[in-house]
Amino acid sequence: MSFERLAVVSDVHGNLTAYRAVLADIAARGITRILNLGDVVGKGPRGAACTALTRERCEATVRGNWEVFVAGESELRSEGQAGWRAELPAEARQWLFALPGSVDLQLSGRRVRILHASPIDEFTRVRREHSDEQFAMMFAPTPFTGGDEHADVVVYGDIHDPFLRSGREGTLVNVGSVGNQLDDPTPSYAILEGDPGGGRDAPFGIQFVRVPYDVEAEIAATRGLGMPETEAYEIELRTGVYRGDHARLGLSTPPA
Repeated sequence: MSFERLAVVSDVHGNLTAYRAVLADIAARGITRILNLGDVVGKGPRGAACTALTRERCEATVRGNWEVFVAGESELRSEGQAGWRAELPAEARQWLFALPGSVDLQLSGRRVRILHASPIDEFTRVRREHSDEQFAMMFAPTPFTGGDEHADVVVYGDIHDPFLRSGREGTLVNVGSVGNQLDDPTPSYAILEGDPGGGRDAPFGIQFVRVPYDVEAEIAATRGLGMPETEAYEIELRTGVYRGDHARLGLSTPPA
C-alpha cells in the first residue's frame, strides 16, 4: 500500500503574497503534488506572476471563470478586467484559456474529479446552501467533463467558502480560496490522502488547512502597482467580506 498526499488550491486571484505563503506551507509538509482549481488571475494585481508559479508548481490546473474573463477574448466589463488582461503576457493568456474544464484521478479506489465551479461549466455556481438536486448534479458526467463516469469525490472552488458534505452520491469538497477567502480573511486549501493504486478498502482522507499571511504587504504591493478596483480588493483581504456587500455594511478603506 502506497499513500500519497495531494494539495488542492483554488482562487489565487493574483494574490502573490498569499500564494507564496500557501505554497511554502505545502512544501513544509513534504507535499510535492499540487492541483489548482482555477481563477489564478483577476481581482489581485499580480496575475502574471501567479500564473508562472502555477505552471512551475502545479501538476494539473483547470480553467476558472476568471480565466475566461481575463485570458479569453470576451468583451471587457470593467477597468479592472482591462488592467488584469493587460498585465498578462500573450503566451500566459493562451495557456490559461486552453486549460481543461476538469481532470479526473484515482485515489483509494475513488474517482476524484477536480473542477472550478460545476460539471456544467466554469460559471454555474453551487454554494454551501445547495439543493439536493445540485448536490447530485456535481457527481454526474457531462459534455463539459467528458466521458460517462460518475465521480465519487468532487473537489471544487469558485465560492471562496470551504466545506465538505457526504451523501449517497459521493463526497463534495470545496477547498476555499488562497487569495480571496470570503468566509474569513485567512487563505484555505485542502489535502487529499490515499493510495493511488489501491481499492476502496484503502484509507482515504481530506484535511482543510488555513495559512495566515502578511495581508498588509499584499495591500502595499497592490497600491504600488496602481491596480484598478483597489479599494474593494483591500476590504475583501482585510475582512473576508464580499465586495458586493461593502456599501450595505458601510465598509471602506481607512484614510492613507
